[in-house]
Amino acid sequence: MRRRRKKNSAITLRDVACESDVSAATVSIVLNNAPLARYIPPTTKDRIEKAARKLGYRPKLLSRFLGAKRNHTVGVMVFDITDPYCTLILRGIENSLYQASFVQILTDVHNQRGRFERYLEMLLARPIEGLVIVANWLFVDIDLLADIEKRNIPAVMIGRELRTASVSSVMVDNEAGAHLAMEHLYSLGHRKVAFIRGPKMLIDSVPRWRAVRSFARSVGLEIDPALVVDLPDSLDPNSGFEGGFRLTEELLKRKKRFTAVMAFDDMTAFGTIRALARAGLRVPEDCSVIGFDDVIPAGLSVPSLTTVRQPMEALGSAAVGIVMEGINAAAEEREYQATHRKLAPELVVRESTRTLS
Repeated sequence: MRRRRKKNSAITLRDVACESDVSAATVSIVLNNAPLARYIPPTTKDRIEKAARKLGYRPKLLSRFLGAKRNHTVGVMVFDITDPYCTLILRGIENSLYQASFVQILTDVHNQRGRFERYLEMLLARPIEGLVIVANWLFVDIDLLADIEKRNIPAVMIGRELRTASVSSVMVDNEAGAHLAMEHLYSLGHRKVAFIRGPKMLIDSVPRWRAVRSFARSVGLEIDPALVVDLPDSLDPNSGFEGGFRLTEELLKRKKRFTAVMAFDDMTAFGTIRALARAGLRVPEDCSVIGFDDVIPAGLSVPSLTTVRQPMEALGSAAVGIVMEGINAAAEEREYQATHRKLAPELVVRESTRTLS
């Protein structure tokens, strides 16, 4: 449905985009005759130009000047490109930028605070039009807002919510995801559940544990403190597996019976399954295991892992959509406010959980 415009209001790129059924970014590329325009089909160009003439679109001098300076480039920063969590998010980012005829400058900060600060400085020194940051606990105590606000470019953080008017955010609804995991285990008859919580510094840990306790209270389920352990803070992408293995061994040594393990994420769950196997316990016959994320190996492991799927490609795509809205607002001289969005998770039931016999 096309938007109604107020009488005598100026025609914008968004109006032309709506009329020609393409994105505002594509309209900007065509009408500004940007270098990327050569990749747009002639029929699409013709449709955009006809729509602009029909609506009487007249770019403002400032907008035309800005268009000439545009390079259709977005900076993308990830905390560790080897982390399975980043892989599908990057795919979503790349696909959406490609569809908008933008390219990315990708930086991998290797979980190093100094490297992050240096890369941020380098990106902001270039004429990028937006910034997407895939965050983790590396960013907890870094005041990155000042430099971004100074440049006044649209920025989105994936995986961490900053309630500001300058930096947008998109993340999974962690509480809803943990609730799905608990509901699944409870429905299978598990009442003695062990928990491997996330690192204290990681922002996802608190809402997930809050949901666990909330669900337990709602059904009268007792959580045994002896069956609750915490992953240590670590910047090593393999630490989840190692932590899951070590902490599961520790749980077994406590001689407290449990029939299921709720792991903080999939890598931790893989470590748990390995430790249970070493102890001669079968998954799921002797103990069910559930993870969180649905990284690629989750469907390939033996047994395949029941998990809570983060819509990781959708997280990347949503972040790009928010950035594009900010870029278009700047081009059209509209005010733009930061957006904070949470996406719904999904329970994926595979072989690592079963009804308690």
